[in-house]
Amino acid sequence: MEHQPAHRRRGAGQALRAAAPETIVAAATPPGRGGIAIVRISGAQVPTVAAALIGALPPPRVATLSRMLAADGTAIDEGLALYFPAPHSYTGEHVLELHAHGGPVTVERLVRRALELGARRAAPGEFTQRAYLNGKLDLAQAEAVAALIDAASDAAAGAALRSLEGELSARVEALGERLGDLRAYVEAAIDFADEEIDFLSDAALDGRLQTVRAQLAALQRACAQGRLLTEGLKIVIAGRPNVGKSTLLNRLAGYESAIVTPIPGTTRDVLRERVLLDGVPLEILDTAGLRETLDLIEAEGVRRAHDAITRADRLLFVIDAATDPSAEAWAQVRATLPAGLPVTLVFNKSDLCATAPLAPAAPATPLGASRADPGAGPGARAEPVVVRISALSGEGLDALREHLKACFGLAQPEHGTIAARARHVEALARVEAHLEAAGDALRGRRTSELIAEELRLAERALGEIVGPQQNEELLGRIFSSFCIGK
Repeated sequence: MEHQPAHRRRGAGQALRAAAPETIVAAATPPGRGGIAIVRISGAQVPTVAAALIGALPPPRVATLSRMLAADGTAIDEGLALYFPAPHSYTGEHVLELHAHGGPVTVERLVRRALELGARRAAPGEFTQRAYLNGKLDLAQAEAVAALIDAASDAAAGAALRSLEGELSARVEALGERLGDLRAYVEAAIDFADEEIDFLSDAALDGRLQTVRAQLAALQRACAQGRLLTEGLKIVIAGRPNVGKSTLLNRLAGYESAIVTPIPGTTRDVLRERVLLDGVPLEILDTAGLRETLDLIEAEGVRRAHDAITRADRLLFVIDAATDPSAEAWAQVRATLPAGLPVTLVFNKSDLCATAPLAPAAPATPLGASRADPGAGPGARAEPVVVRISALSGEGLDALREHLKACFGLAQPEHGTIAARARHVEALARVEAHLEAAGDALRGRRTSELIAEELRLAERALGEIVGPQQNEELLGRIFSSFCIGK
């Protein structure tokens, strides 16, 4: 359907647009049987395709009852046709939508007929990519389209819609304007160093820099929370064999996902389950028990467990509270874990240990753009948080869920969250690093050229979010994750 967002960056991808893009076709509805299916065609040949396929080009933006014809003039189907002339369409090109009966055979016949008339099958996300290249959406808004389609909760859908309507882009642009003004002051001081002009003092310039950094920090917090809703989190359950890891996975998943036996080493591979925690998708991984073993299959499972731990957003290290109350298992593996990895020590079977009663989890620092503890130096290890549960009886599981919500900043969700992706968070982290370097250069009374260069690099990193400086390779990676037909 036609989409005209309130906020758009026209011309953001003009430099990357092909001279005469081909006309493309794809089903815009999921495969399978249904009451209605939509076939979308976009490109300069749409008027010609429409004349041959439905007999005439329909009036713009008017649903028109049409017979959809094969090459020999026989009917493929009868349904509605909608025509959106360029540039007032989703892609910015001529777009024809055919609303047919939702059978797979009918849909494929319509697609093949469009192919016969000169179109080609669209690549994943190509319709939205053309919308970006034609200035209908900026890159952040285009990614919000995919986030809206993939939303797994009301909160995720609302955040994606706000980004699609331009809220993330507007905040990025506002920050970019402040950053540009700051760089203009610095470069003016360089260009007119010999003139008797009263430029900002170092103290005033530093004050403006701190204002920009505060605005950046607020955007980082919003994007970190938005990334949780958009991309979810990866939680790895690890520990020695037979401490209750698989039972915990089953409890969190809500059904018997993993095989549970009293035999050590039952789990030999990484088991994955996706669950929702207050609207945030969690990917929970159960891993093989960490121990030295001569069993080649189990050893491979242990290797995969370590590999999964390196990519985790948080580690739940499970300990048998009855047999290991002093957490010797944790002490043995702690030095081998990635620095800064957030860890929760889950003392399981606490109902069997009178000296370790069930208790609420200790407070946790919410997950942000970085996994390291605030203020910690390079390579610093985050202090683990302790939770006591009984995975068998279910006691303490509610406290564990509340703990995870606190860890990921969900205990008090913010209104107006905007959808964001990991690449947005990473881009903002680079902006922060360049602003910090600019501040160090200013306080160290280094040359103004160094300060201006750091500010320029910060602007460049910020611009990557909405897309003016993107290249074809990056665009391919982004839009390849979209569904075909969007």
